[in-house]
Amino acid sequence: MVSILLLVNIVLTLLTWVIIASAILSWLVAFNVVNTRNPVVQTIGDVLARITEPLLAPIRRFVPNLGGLDVSPVVAILLLWLLQDLNARYLIPSVARAGL
Repeated sequence: MVSILLLVNIVLTLLTWVIIASAILSWLVAFNVVNTRNPVVQTIGDVLARITEPLLAPIRRFVPNLGGLDVSPVVAILLLWLLQDLNARYLIPSVARAGL
């Protein structure tokens, strides 16, 4: 059971990095550093969007619009860090003590 909770922490860490990569790619596209007409860039952007949109879309409904500045990735990363911390501080030790 502890190994499953550790796997959850790893998945949350990977999701954090995917959100960071998606934000960086969106900045690179916005500042015309990379072009979305390039098939590789388009594929990477599509994969990152498919992974992050289910998490970011509900957050965008609650976070106010800040004039074109999207802070939903920051909120999502903070929530993921909170989940990781709760998992590491409370769930893993309690499961380890119970011997599951």
